[in-house]
Amino acid sequence: MVFVICSAQLLAAESELAGSASAPAEPLSLWYRRPAGFGQQSGAGRQGGFGRRDSSWTEALPVGNGRIGAMVFGGINRERLQLNEDTLWGGGPYDPVNPQGKAALPEVRRLVFEGKYRQAGNLINQKVMSSPHWPNSEMPYETAGNLYLTFPDSSSVENYRRDLNLDTAVAGVEYTANGIHFTRQVFASPADQVIVVRLTADKKGAIDFTANYQTPQQAAIETEAGNTLVVSGVNATVGGIKGALKFQVRARVLADGGTVTATTDSVNVTNADSATILIALATSYKSFDDVSGDPGEIVKGQIAAAMHKCFDELRAAHIKDHQRLFRRVSLDLGTSGAMKLPTDERIQNFHNGDDPQLAALYFQFGRYLLISCSRPGGQPANLQGLWNDSMNPPWQSKYTININTEMNYWPAEESNLGECVEPLVSMVKDLSITGARTARELYGAGGWVAHHNTDLWRATGPIDFADSGMWPSGGAWLCDHLWEHYEYNPDQTYLKQVYPIMRGAAQFFLDTLVETPTNHWLVTNPSISPENQHPGGSAVCAGPTMDLEILRDLFANTIKASEILNVDSAFRKKLAATRARLAPLQIGHAGQLQEWLQDWDYQPGVEVHHRHVSHLYGLYPSWQINVFDTPKLAAAAKYSLEMRGDESTGWATAWRINLWDRLHDGDHAYRILQFLLSPGRTAPDMFDLHPPFQIDGNFGGTAGIEGMLLQSRALEKKGAAQNFEIDPLPALPSAWPKGSVIGLRARGGFEVGVRWAGGKLTTVTIHSVGGRQATVRYRDRHAEINLKPGGTVQLNGELQSSTGSN
Repeated sequence: MVFVICSAQLLAAESELAGSASAPAEPLSLWYRRPAGFGQQSGAGRQGGFGRRDSSWTEALPVGNGRIGAMVFGGINRERLQLNEDTLWGGGPYDPVNPQGKAALPEVRRLVFEGKYRQAGNLINQKVMSSPHWPNSEMPYETAGNLYLTFPDSSSVENYRRDLNLDTAVAGVEYTANGIHFTRQVFASPADQVIVVRLTADKKGAIDFTANYQTPQQAAIETEAGNTLVVSGVNATVGGIKGALKFQVRARVLADGGTVTATTDSVNVTNADSATILIALATSYKSFDDVSGDPGEIVKGQIAAAMHKCFDELRAAHIKDHQRLFRRVSLDLGTSGAMKLPTDERIQNFHNGDDPQLAALYFQFGRYLLISCSRPGGQPANLQGLWNDSMNPPWQSKYTININTEMNYWPAEESNLGECVEPLVSMVKDLSITGARTARELYGAGGWVAHHNTDLWRATGPIDFADSGMWPSGGAWLCDHLWEHYEYNPDQTYLKQVYPIMRGAAQFFLDTLVETPTNHWLVTNPSISPENQHPGGSAVCAGPTMDLEILRDLFANTIKASEILNVDSAFRKKLAATRARLAPLQIGHAGQLQEWLQDWDYQPGVEVHHRHVSHLYGLYPSWQINVFDTPKLAAAAKYSLEMRGDESTGWATAWRINLWDRLHDGDHAYRILQFLLSPGRTAPDMFDLHPPFQIDGNFGGTAGIEGMLLQSRALEKKGAAQNFEIDPLPALPSAWPKGSVIGLRARGGFEVGVRWAGGKLTTVTIHSVGGRQATVRYRDRHAEINLKPGGTVQLNGELQSSTGSN
């Protein structure tokens, strides 16, 4: 059973566990004085019920290689490794399009334009929302189960510490029990595609444990060769969609000295000097329409290959691969005595304002998470990234593409992790295929469409209910990431690959935009401003501001791509003409940026402090609204942001940080960061809390810190060459008067380093990674640079060149 002690023992044990445990030497480490869930009764009967999570899960530490991952609990008498594989979802290939939808849409549009919004919503719910209905949702991301390691009872435990080293991506546990010092290391190797567990002690023959496995999946658990746990199963049938996946988990136990024996469902190690466990997971998933893979052969091959290396070789290969990405960026915001405290205590105290390094740790933790859950060849980061202990997690832990999936990738390009965007690009390619079917069968349109959610099977129809799901712009927003990847990494070979996807998304709207009866603007209908009701008693409407902003970007970016590739001149002209007819951004009676075509924002029935700030997409992540070129719209957006309030759910709070960054108010952004990095929005293991856990807030917070230190944008094209603007320290908070950041990326193909002191820029170093021309802006100063690929220039605080080569 899980390590549980009574109240009287708990007080004594906590004192012993604290002992003389000290902060690890590596400052980029999360560390704790107790196991996750210490003192909680979170045994096999609970485990979050595999549906309802107990609090110990958000105290455990995540490791992952972009495809498989584990949550490491660090127990003393029992270690728990909760496992995931990124293609283990419910159901199988399915087509969710409602066959009644296309015939119903003309009547829906008529009702919307007549102001009969509730009736339109009711009709959508009856005839347009996707089927099958369970209710109206998509398939869930599922846990693979838990590997347990049960150790002999320890009567005395001292100097306990567990940690997660972000620089090495290794989770560690160490303590002294009965006079013996024990250590554990856990990592998920991207190099060898296995999770590795290493157990050692400073006394020979001291390693004793039993390994067993538990899973809520339909699976058989057996042992093989006297040293290997084998779990073979099938995924769940959900909502009438039959489980189509096979999966297998293998855990091979290798001991140095001692003996290894097996029962029918467990492996026992006795009197070993040390032990290594190699864990592999795979499913039969090959693509959204092909589940013919052989997971058994995959995991056997992975284990066999890993066994050819000793532990030190496995660890070295893992660290090398991780650091190739992680060490590209360094951030120094200052230090303080708070760094000596465990991470959970630092989170509790961050509001006091004397722990700048915790913000740097949070930033690097976000980069660590993205590296760990989104690697080329794998699936994109979902609502929980890679980590999930449930068969039916909150919101099914799928891809919510009306903000959350996009937010997962906000920090990727600027934090020099462009490779981590590849899974998202691959998913959008898939969606352009399934979304073409939805466009044709639901709308009678060309191109492709995706609404506000998708899953492993790339469903693209509207789900849930009209007020959340009748939003046709999810695919269009995802296309912004395709273009942004090109702006940071100018590569025409890549652009040729994604241009047809962008073109298809634009084509759908050319076919479906409709003219308003009064102003004759072109708008979407039906649509919603995501999840926010207007005074008409519904969210269903025509032409919400967010749609129009997204379409301006989609059309503009597709036009630019066609110009660069010198293709589709006639299509390009049609896009430009249609873009010019989109309904304009409007400032309402209170001075706010209107969320809808109508001036509804502060009328009765509207939730003023709604978590979504969808209409502010034009301010961030887009650049359509900014303090330089559109000051009146920026002021209107600021008023809307003030009225919305600073504190919201985790991800919504993170979005607000980025919006205040774009308004160049670093102190306001920092105050919101203090709320985000509080126990109400950040778990002890630094996972973001909606609540419950959603990983998007971590990534949004990381992007928010980036936006305080560097911003970049494409300027209006003049002549043949595209120029970009690089803006160091645009929203530096006064809480960080001195510091540096090295290795951030800027649009146009540049790598940037920034140093500052006394709250002022001292140097900015810009290196060309394919980029050429740029304007550097700092406060009221400008400098023009023109670099050859590979060239570098360093400017001082006056933006005068001090060193460099171009």
